[in-house]
Amino acid sequence: MSNSSALFACSRCFTRHPFEELSPGQQLCKECRGAFPVVKCTYCRSEFQQTNKVNTSTICKKCEVNVKAYGKPTACEYCNIIAAFIGNKCQRCTNSERKYGPPVTCEQCKQKCAFDRKDEDKKVDGKLLCWLCTLSFKRALAKTKQSDAERRAHNKMMAQKAAKNKEVKLRGHNKRPNRVDVTKIGVTTGGGADNNNPDTGGGNTGTNSQPPAKMPRMKPPGDPLDPNSSDHVVAMTQLKEQMASLQKQLAVKDSTILTKDKLITELKAKHFTTENELRIKMNNSQKDHDKKVEMLHTKIKTLQKEVATLSKSTKKERLAASSGGGSGSGSGTDSPSIP
Repeated sequence: MSNSSALFACSRCFTRHPFEELSPGQQLCKECRGAFPVVKCTYCRSEFQQTNKVNTSTICKKCEVNVKAYGKPTACEYCNIIAAFIGNKCQRCTNSERKYGPPVTCEQCKQKCAFDRKDEDKKVDGKLLCWLCTLSFKRALAKTKQSDAERRAHNKMMAQKAAKNKEVKLRGHNKRPNRVDVTKIGVTTGGGADNNNPDTGGGNTGTNSQPPAKMPRMKPPGDPLDPNSSDHVVAMTQLKEQMASLQKQLAVKDSTILTKDKLITELKAKHFTTENELRIKMNNSQKDHDKKVEMLHTKIKTLQKEVATLSKSTKKERLAASSGGGSGSGSGTDSPSIP
């Protein structure tokens, strides 16, 4: 059986679907993907889909296992993502450093958290970006493509409507009222007279020998069935003007939506950069605080040692002084000898 005809089960409802219709991460079908939202993990910032409406946790299963095993993580010293469960680096940066070497500066967020894979195809728009900036760029690109596709579909639908209206208009012009064919109207003879015999005469000969007069085309003014009537032309002109006005409004709306989408993308990028800067500042403050606390602890230990040394020397001096004073008093208090 080929891969195109093979069916794979959804990990949630166990219905079988082609492999390309299942989600790459959790192997979910379209219905299960639509029933549960996609959220970001609080720690590793990777996207995952919730599979339980009761438990709406924003921590992925991998991070839940690591939290139970190692406790809450700290910030990674490369990407500043709070996902360092073991040591000072997250698992993603550790694996990338092992494969591609030490990190380099990201061209977007200017942090030293990108890894050069030595492959131009792996770069995003020709730039060397870190993992978070790559995800942000791909989301913005997908949103732009989606808006472009919707705009093209809308323009295609408007073109089809315009073509349909044009076809209806041409069809209406081709409709003409049927005229009476005067050549097919029968000529009636009266009184049994022979029309072909000039000698025969009768009272009805003059009236029956002449063809009937051509009937004039009677049409009430402003007939709505006539495509050439003035009312019809005015209505068509108004509809054309209204359609042109609506198309202009639609173009203005599309340009406004595109501008707002660009603004939203720029604001998200700015928010992302600000968040990274604040995270770096917070981590630096935490490191400075830890260093100061460590220095104070060291100083306290040194002072405690000095205090212990001084207390020992003071105690020795007191003992020495007390022992010397005791011997002098004993000799002075001896009873006098009897002469």
